[in-house]
Amino acid sequence: MKILVGLSGGVDSSVTALLLKKQGYDVIGATMSIWGKNNNEHLGQKNSCYGPDEIEHINQAKNFASEINIPFYVIDCREKYEKIVLENFKNEYKNARTPNPCIFCNAYIKFDALPILAKKEGIKFDKFATGHYARIVEENGEFLLKRGLDKKKDQSYFLYRLKKENLDKILFPLGNYKKEEIRKIAKENCLKSAEKRDSQDFYAGSYADLLKFKKKEGNIILQNGEILGKHEGFWNYTIGQRKGLGIGYKEPLYVLELKKETNEVIVGSADETLKKSIIVKDVNWLACKPSSKTKLKAKIRSTQEPFDVTIDFIDKKIKVNFLDMQKSVALGQSAVFYDNDTLLGGGIISEAF
Repeated sequence: MKILVGLSGGVDSSVTALLLKKQGYDVIGATMSIWGKNNNEHLGQKNSCYGPDEIEHINQAKNFASEINIPFYVIDCREKYEKIVLENFKNEYKNARTPNPCIFCNAYIKFDALPILAKKEGIKFDKFATGHYARIVEENGEFLLKRGLDKKKDQSYFLYRLKKENLDKILFPLGNYKKEEIRKIAKENCLKSAEKRDSQDFYAGSYADLLKFKKKEGNIILQNGEILGKHEGFWNYTIGQRKGLGIGYKEPLYVLELKKETNEVIVGSADETLKKSIIVKDVNWLACKPSSKTKLKAKIRSTQEPFDVTIDFIDKKIKVNFLDMQKSVALGQSAVFYDNDTLLGGGIISEAF
């Protein structure tokens, strides 16, 4: 069986390819190019997915492929990335929402455009593999996406928008490992990526570099309308932000809401960040759709442990009720639903109250 492995030059994808090769698969390496032709070379910093050091990552992946003697290709995904991921990123910030570009990249570039473009270039393969910490398990003839066994590294949250019909064509070899085991395997096999730092974000630097919005002065206010200071554009702030507000007050303040219509940043106390319910749209189900009033687990940010919720279906949207109030819910982020370790599906948060 031929397996195309998405290589980034990092330890996770390198060990993924190594493990598959040792298991007897015919492994092919591919790295996607997403850093645009017209980007200023001085923008961004190193150690991110989208940045000016992309050529270094490509060369690292190429050298690794040569080390273990597998074919290697660079797939040009720049046009797709700019039209899909970056345009969504800009539009969401412009409309006072906070997007998660990694989720869009996985769904529409890494697991869609990359393998499709690879096949168009004549690369033949049966399945596509990456170094994500997640699992795909077949149960009763159905392929399900599950959390990685290493709960600290679990990346299933970022994968909820994958296509259900494609799960049987995807492999996640690292899903049953802990991160320290992967680094140990890399060291034992003398891989140069063994000590390489993990990428921390899709872009390392000021998001203003990518948004390129003109400054627009507005007010930073309390919910009662009291003006505390000025800002240069609501898109420079995120829900729950505490540091860098540039205002002084008798208690710590957090960003509660961003108002596009009035260009206002609403701030308040920690208690005022708490929400009881959300509305979720654009839902993608990877397992059987649950019924209303079902008690599930959910995550509204990638780093938290799943918590208890109940759901109600309202037309094509879902009202999600938190059993315990949650802080700093950001519109534009994703709510992802679980039944134990099985990822059921998820969608985009459009309202919070």
